[in-house]
Amino acid sequence: MAQPVTIYDAQGQAMERAAAIDGDGKGGVTAFSFGEPEPVLDRSSMLGYIESVTNGRWYVPPVSQCGLARAFDMPGPHASCIRLKVNLLVKHFVPSRWLDRANFRKWALDFLSLGNGYLELRDNLAGRPMQLRHALARYMRRGVDEGHFFFVPGWQQEHAFEPGHVHQLLQEHPAQEIYGVPEFFGALQAGLLGEAATLFRRRYYLNGSHAGFIFYASGAGMSNEDADQVREALRQSKGPGNFRNLFLHAPAGGKDDVKIIPISEVAAKDEFLNVKRVSRDEMLAAHRTPPQLVAIIPENNGGFGDVQKALDVFMLNEIEPLMSRMMEVNDWLGQRAVEFMPYAQND
Repeated sequence: MAQPVTIYDAQGQAMERAAAIDGDGKGGVTAFSFGEPEPVLDRSSMLGYIESVTNGRWYVPPVSQCGLARAFDMPGPHASCIRLKVNLLVKHFVPSRWLDRANFRKWALDFLSLGNGYLELRDNLAGRPMQLRHALARYMRRGVDEGHFFFVPGWQQEHAFEPGHVHQLLQEHPAQEIYGVPEFFGALQAGLLGEAATLFRRRYYLNGSHAGFIFYASGAGMSNEDADQVREALRQSKGPGNFRNLFLHAPAGGKDDVKIIPISEVAAKDEFLNVKRVSRDEMLAAHRTPPQLVAIIPENNGGFGDVQKALDVFMLNEIEPLMSRMMEVNDWLGQRAVEFMPYAQND
């Protein structure tokens, strides 16, 4: 005798009647679905490298500056690595009459996170250099005419700077000469993958999938009415007071008539950890930052080695070259606006 298969959703409501299956009339097959697929990250794609098109007045960045600014807050070591470099630069920065610490910090943060840093020169009443002020790189646009820059925060909103009064510090890229591209850009997809894994894992817990299982009953002693009662008991266990124990009495049942089969919890956990680990390692490599300097916990007993030696190498090979790059503004200004204290290694 054929028995129909009933499919129920996560709330225990009947969804559809599936095709009939063969049976002996003593019991049908009941299946539950535990949630629907959900999109996790639908705006993770970044623009590819294209030429910097112009609207007749300024060039459009080939990579979305607003997208890079939003990516700054993605989970993982990305923001921490940038903040570490900024803090070390500010620590050794020597303020001058032209540039103070606050404007230097903002300038350094823009350069390291967006690949472009801008300083506006403001003159005194006599027309001489008075002060360098940070201009938010997210909305800065380089003009078609040499020395022209615009601040464009929104549609039909623009401010034209005085020609020759804006210095642009850009991170060079073989495909660009108008705007800079941050060094970590090649590993940005790895960081977005880690963000996608985190968002998926969070929704995985919110919809209760971490506690999901298949309640498998194959005993001949369980009728359709018995299955309906078990289904109702499982449905009542959702929501407040969930994870309650369930008592099932089957006098004519056998040893393996009822089984609880978890739904890929171990595999999902292992895959999540692997994705997060790979994403983290690729971002650290792109930033060239020792893991012990950004509070990464070692996964082995040997650890990461001497923190002081790692800091010494990091300062020598990463921070000091950045200092040299940022001192380029002195050549443009004709004054020593940017200076740094030398780093003293600890023996």
